[in-house]
Amino acid sequence: IHGNTQISECDKLLTELVAFFQIIFYEDKNFQGRHYECSSDCADLQSYFSRCNSIRIDSDYWVLYEKPNYMGYQYVLNRGEYPDYQRWMGYNDNIRSCRTYPYHRGSSYRMRVYERPDFGGQMMEFMDDCPSVYDRFRFHDIHSCNVMDGFWTMYDQPNYRGRQYFVRPGEYRRFSDWGASSSTVGSFRRMRDSF
Repeated sequence: IHGNTQISECDKLLTELVAFFQIIFYEDKNFQGRHYECSSDCADLQSYFSRCNSIRIDSDYWVLYEKPNYMGYQYVLNRGEYPDYQRWMGYNDNIRSCRTYPYHRGSSYRMRVYERPDFGGQMMEFMDDCPSVYDRFRFHDIHSCNVMDGFWTMYDQPNYRGRQYFVRPGEYRRFSDWGASSSTVGSFRRMRDSF
């Protein structure tokens, strides 16, 4: 009997943890219509809903992708409610894959950006948000970067607008490594508990 009690307590804890890491996709605006609850990475959401016009996120960060297998436009979202796709700077109502990332609990953020591929050319290190890459770095293009600490979101336009690209600690030898089709980076910021 004691063993059964242990299992049910573990099951209860697991259920609470799964509920904690959750995103809910709705087909219609304002959290209406058919919906799908997700608590882990999913490479292909097409069978669960045909379009996505609103989202609720209970915790942590989610990176949503316009195409299956983590391809296409990226949307980096944190906890909150998004009653229509313009609220997450969506280009359309297509969300076909998603990944979750735990909130970065450290206080340290460090990223080096380079003007050329393979960490060549001019380099600048950042530890804070950058609303205009050109104003700080004097280049419109970033061809490679090395993220030492923290999670970051890059944008192809200044002031945190345009296409988004999620980068976590690691080496990105060319812009295609972070999913971009162009080396243009207009701004970037740290992924913190709230934007």
